[in-house]
Amino acid sequence: MSNDIEYKAWRVHEKDGEYVGAEETCRVADLPANEVLIRVTHSSLNYKDALSASGNKGVTRNFPHTPGIDAAGEVVESSGTPGKGSQVIVTGYDLGMNTPGGFGEYIRVPAQWCVEMPAGWDARKAMIYGTAGLTAGLCVNKLLRMGAAPEQGPVVVTGASGAVGTVAVEILAGLGFEVTAVSGKEDQVDALKGLGATAVVGRETLEASPKPMLKPVFANAVDTVGGAPLAELLKQVLPGGSVSCCGLVAGPKVETTVMPFILRGVNLLGVDSVEIPLDQKRQVWHKLSSDWACPKTEAAARDIGRGDLDGALRAFLKGESIGKIVLDHAR
Repeated sequence: MSNDIEYKAWRVHEKDGEYVGAEETCRVADLPANEVLIRVTHSSLNYKDALSASGNKGVTRNFPHTPGIDAAGEVVESSGTPGKGSQVIVTGYDLGMNTPGGFGEYIRVPAQWCVEMPAGWDARKAMIYGTAGLTAGLCVNKLLRMGAAPEQGPVVVTGASGAVGTVAVEILAGLGFEVTAVSGKEDQVDALKGLGATAVVGRETLEASPKPMLKPVFANAVDTVGGAPLAELLKQVLPGGSVSCCGLVAGPKVETTVMPFILRGVNLLGVDSVEIPLDQKRQVWHKLSSDWACPKTEAAARDIGRGDLDGALRAFLKGESIGKIVLDHAR
């Protein structure tokens, strides 16, 4: 019986006001009662996982807890669709937040959280992209739906050396856009140009200015950082341009004026990768596995085991994480 199965998971416990993560043995019987039991072979690291592991109650309310907002693997028990033996991807919703996540070898989730694995992919390939790749794809998709086109001028990607940014840079470059990458990591200039960025500029490009408007430079943008840099970015977007906004590593508050919106018709587009309908996720996963494939991002991804999670998650919180990191439960 599946409930008798023991498995390994990286769990976070609260001890004297501190949050400590470590590998431990768990039982499938203790997973929540949902329709689909999945044996997870791979997960993907995200900033939200780092917040969960550090005890951020806006992400995870109760501890001990297994983070991991991404998971991919094989269905081993199901009451319907997807059926037993199916290879699936699970990202977003409550996975890894208050529902045990992909940092464990098993998860049990609602059937409506599961996306079938795209043809030609395996679990590792899916987790190279994970929520970060899905988010990048959703950002690009929104720009395209608003009419973004290469001939309009350069598109800028903030936080370009991060997990979302790298995928966004490669997708946009592959679509023929002239991409300006904003990154505070000088040692990533060559890597970003290798992904297709035409220019790489430092964070000072988006330093605070008292002026409500600045010279328009960028036709469109993908913003992964939020906060003050987003406010400055809005001042530099060409008339009619759009900004897809998906992150808050620079802070959740955006202090700006209405000037970019009413004088230049700039569009600020919110991008959610968590609660969107499954069909929208499915469409972007299909794109990532075909027309929007990012072979350079795939080649640069690094694999870690559960024993490496603590250091990798701390790097996220320090702003030191680079590129895509895949958790391989077999390591």
